[in-house]
Amino acid sequence: MAYEVEPPKYVRLAQTIQRRIEDGTYAPGTRVPSENQLVQAFGMSRPTVVRALELLKRDGWVESRQGYGTIVRGRPAVVEQNDRRGSEVLARDESQAAGRLVEVSYVPVPARVASALGLPKRAKILMRRFLVEDDGEPAELVSSYFPAGLVEGTELESAEALTGGTRAHLEARKKVRFDHVTERISARLPERAEAELLELPEGVPVLSVLVVACDASGQALQVSDVLLPADRQELEDTYRLN
Repeated sequence: MAYEVEPPKYVRLAQTIQRRIEDGTYAPGTRVPSENQLVQAFGMSRPTVVRALELLKRDGWVESRQGYGTIVRGRPAVVEQNDRRGSEVLARDESQAAGRLVEVSYVPVPARVASALGLPKRAKILMRRFLVEDDGEPAELVSSYFPAGLVEGTELESAEALTGGTRAHLEARKKVRFDHVTERISARLPERAEAELLELPEGVPVLSVLVVACDASGQALQVSDVLLPADRQELEDTYRLN
């Protein structure tokens, strides 16, 4: 799978350890394998292992204890708060959500989506576009894209609102399993159709949250571009200091 920018080795190692903590391989209160063991197990250099552990400590997944080594703390509460956007996109029940399905069609794949899915430029791809509303006002625009191999045998091409969310639908129909999500945030000016749907004045930018949902192997199963009017957003993050 192609990425716009592949995460550094230490980030990929930290993500692997996070998944092992979440699936119970490294249970809370137990020791993480030593640096030597991690070097041998993953074939990475000691500096890479050290940086991965530092990242996990910073984000609250593990902690160092005098005389005990590195101990698993478990999934931090701040992570539960920060990963909601992608989870909401995958679980959104179009038939029940506040808003409306505004478009289902095959479109030229946007560059950022093509990169995430490993598709050539100008390839056509299925897009489902949903306008989320808050008290009748447009709040965000979600454009979700699906690889061709996952469309057949599903209701993704239907112009009717999907029941139960795309994740549940694909896992049931295609027997795939969603494993993790990567979110990339950037700012840009919206295209004309996007601005009209969001009722934005000319020149008002949007925040784009690119949600890349993958299986355990890292293969992208769905990519969603979530657009938020920048003049109505405030980003906040909470993290621990060592």
